[in-house]
Parts: sequence; C-alpha cells; structure tokens
Amino acid sequence: MRSLQAVLLGLLLAMSTLSGCLFSGESDEAQEELFPVIKYSPSSNIRAGDVVYFDASSSTPSDGSLTYRWDFDSDNSIDETGRTAEWTFQVTGTFEVTLTISDGSRSKDTSKSITIGEAGAEPPSATITQYSDSEDCEDEAISENTHIVLWICERDKEMSDRSIDATMTVSLDGSDSDSGDPSQYIASWHWDLNLNEDSDADGDSENDADLSGESVNWENVAPGEYEIALTVKNDVGFVDKDTIRVYISYAGYWSDFEISGNTSNNAIEEDFDVMIVYDKDGGNTIRKAVAELTYPQQDGDCTPVVGTNNCRAKLDLYAYNEDDEEAANTSEVGIDQRSDGDDCDESNNDCIYLTLSSYLFTDSDSTYGDGEWTITIQNDKFNDLLVESFVIRLYYK
Repeated sequence: MRSLQAVLLGLLLAMSTLSGCLFSGESDEAQEELFPVIKYSPSSNIRAGDVVYFDASSSTPSDGSLTYRWDFDSDNSIDETGRTAEWTFQVTGTFEVTLTISDGSRSKDTSKSITIGEAGAEPPSATITQYSDSEDCEDEAISENTHIVLWICERDKEMSDRSIDATMTVSLDGSDSDSGDPSQYIASWHWDLNLNEDSDADGDSENDADLSGESVNWENVAPGEYEIALTVKNDVGFVDKDTIRVYISYAGYWSDFEISGNTSNNAIEEDFDVMIVYDKDGGNTIRKAVAELTYPQQDGDCTPVVGTNNCRAKLDLYAYNEDDEEAANTSEVGIDQRSDGDDCDESNNDCIYLTLSSYLFTDSDSTYGDGEWTITIQNDKFNDLLVESFVIRLYYK
C-alpha cells in the first residue's frame, strides 16, 4: 500500500510540475511586449551645457512594472535611473543615448543619436520659396502669397482619351534658407512630401528625406492638396523646418465631338473617368468638381416635323461614384434655363453645368466617398449632335 501511495504521490507531483510549466508558458505568452521609447526636450539644436530632459513614459507596458536605466555617454554604464531623467552634455559631438527597460524578468533597450553643438552655435532658418501660376486655365489671374498654387490644363483632349490621369512636375526651391551665422553653412536640404508617413521610422513624420537638394523637381504629382516640409541642417548639426501647402487643380477640355442619337430606346452615353481625392486625415481634400457642357440647341441635320419640337436637343450630365451610385444629374434643368446666363454667350447654344461640392465626397452614410468617379454625357433624343465643348474642372484651392 505504501508503495502504491508513493507512486500516486509521485504522479501528482509530476502533474503539478507539468501543469505549472504549462500555465507558466501561457502566462509568459500573455505578457505585454516590452517597448522602450525615448523622448527628449529640446528635441534639436542642443548646445554644450544645455540641460536636456528625457522621458520614457511612453514605453510599454505602462502598468508600473518597469524599471528604467539610462546611458548618456555611450560607456555602457548606468548614468541615471527612473522614468524621467536630466542630463547635460558638456562637450560637442554626437552621442548615442541608450534606454534599457526591464520588468524584472525581461529587458529591452533602444538608442537615439543626439548631436550637441558648440555653445555659440546658431540654428539655420528653413524657407520654402512660395510661388503660383499667374493665371488659371480660364486665364483668370491668381492672387496668392501663402501657398504654391498650380493648374494642370489639358486643352485639346481627344475622345479616345476620356480619363483624367494627368500629372505635373512641381519645382521646389529652398535657396532662401539661411545657415544661421555667416561662419556656418547649410549642409543638407531634405524634402518630406508626405507629413503623415514616417518613412525613416525616427518618430518624426515631418523630416523624411523623400527628396534631397537645395532645389528639386517633385515629379508625377496628381491633382490634389498637399502639405510638404523642408528640413535644413547646417554644418554644426543644427536644424530648422519650414512647411507649405501645394494645391494642384485641373481642367480638361474636349471639343467638337459627336454624340449619337437614341435610336433604340436606350439613351446614348459617353463616360469620362476622373479621380477624386477627399482625404481629411491626410489633408488632401477637393473643394469642388464642375462639369460644363455646351451644345447646339438644334442639330443642323435634323428635319423638323410640323407641329413638333423634335429637333430641340437636350443633353444631360450624370455623376456616379466608384460604386456606380448616382450622386447628381441635370435632368431637372428646364430647356429654357439652359441658354440663360453670361457664360452661355451664343444664342444658338445651350449650356449645362453640374457642380459637385466637397460634401458629396466625404465618407459618410449619406454621401458617396471619393475615388474613381464617372461623369456621363447622356443623349436621350433621337438625333445625333455635334457637341461644341465639354470641360471638367477639379478645384483643390
């Protein structure tokens, strides 16, 4: 009996040990990942003798279980402990500051390079040169002294090309930047073209070097609203940043093209594809889109039937979002309302306008979102028609 009891006791102890191992493993897997984060102030242009304040409170887990060890002079020894710390760099140079966090059983470290300049060093001044087109695509003067405002004007588009996919090259100039002191010079110009993306993963989404150089060409820029930044660094390692908004609007023109008549009880349609951008989080939001159609009131080849108005033309515009949902149309605009107004200056023509406000492109249950939209010219009449002009304009400013 004692032998059996001993065996049973041994089995219970073994199961207990195994169970402990299993539960211990599950507990370890459930532990939050250690993630050390260094923040410091001032974050740039630090001079020898300045007090720098370091903060690790964004490290995780944030449940109070962590200890913090700081090495400020890259000698692999602990200089300070605690979630926050202060340090004064007495000499110039670049220092690798290391933070090590521990929860008692695990440790993890991270480092940041900090440049210390001379006590008398001056920071540079970054300046992006502002400019704009002198006129928009309708030859209207542009008055602008804050942003970069440009237009893409495609004046003679063919009917074989009914997609709006034009881009342009934007010239960016940082030559008005100043080094900060006559004895200093600017060592680098870095252009960040997307302030919402931290492509170099340094914790600052506005200092990426998407392009480098005093003056650069930003190529293949589509219609839209953009905020960009220029970061300059002088020879003593001090930096400064300037930002500017770039607005690129668009106008595309088609002229003297024929749209067939409705001879089979199916309206004839010509589709034009246009990319609409409304990204509120990214700061790229269209202000409005406008389609303008000018066509003759009567087809010259039409034979009138006595007592009818069979030769009176009527074309309409329809707008569909990328899910093919109809957002707006001009079908309710009466015939008599199409030849009025200063913009329709030829007595034999009709003019119809479809204006899509920015609200239509927002992402909500009652609107239609952005993306690839379609503007459609529809002819529900029997006779074909030679259209004088069709214009699509995208206003981002």
